Amino acid sequence: MTHQPDQKTKEAWHADPKNWKLGIFYYNPDDKRILPPKRIEWMGWTVNFANPWSVAIFLAMLLTGIALILI
Repeated sequence: MTHQPDQKTKEAWHADPKNWKLGIFYYNPDDKRILPPKRIEWMGWTVNFANPWSVAIFLAMLLTGIALILI
């Protein structure tokens, strides 16, 4: 059974500047969410670059977008 972090922990991760590379790239190996909220939460979601599933989904979306443009 995996431990789900509580809302307070998620908010602390989100507020910690160490989890934001160059201020815009979210990188937190402890956060298992695939698409956590962006730094400015009302703007949507971002990729957790420390989560391989998150990166795989990002690359799949990017490649799909490129393929649609080239077709």
